[in-house]
Amino acid sequence: MNMSVLTLQEYEFEKQFNENEAIQWMQENWKKSFLFSALYAAFIFGGRHLMNKRAKFELRKPLVLWSLTLAVFSIFGALRTGAYMVYILMTKGLKQSVCDQGFYNGPVSKFWAYAFVLSKAPELGDTIFIILRKQK
Repeated sequence: MNMSVLTLQEYEFEKQFNENEAIQWMQENWKKSFLFSALYAAFIFGGRHLMNKRAKFELRKPLVLWSLTLAVFSIFGALRTGAYMVYILMTKGLKQSVCDQGFYNGPVSKFWAYAFVLSKAPELGDTIFIILRKQK
């Protein structure tokens, strides 16, 4: 099997990604996560309190759109990084794929690893649907 087939064509936005700026931004802003966590908790308890005496919202279509958007993002990221991971596994072995940070140095994988980390914040938006639909 020709391993060069498994290498990825890099998109311009992946090539332009500056991991040093991204790391610097994370280091400068990590304390804000405490504020956002507090706001998230306040939204959960406040939202449940506000919805206590109100009828639940029918949000099936927006929820499907929301979930589909997150799923497409995840699938695209998995496809972009999966081929590279298979390449590493087949050419350098399991130990290299687990123990070496080289995977995060390629333009494709370093962009998508960062995007994955940042995607955890929007994924908390699922809570909005749970509260407004009055689900457990």
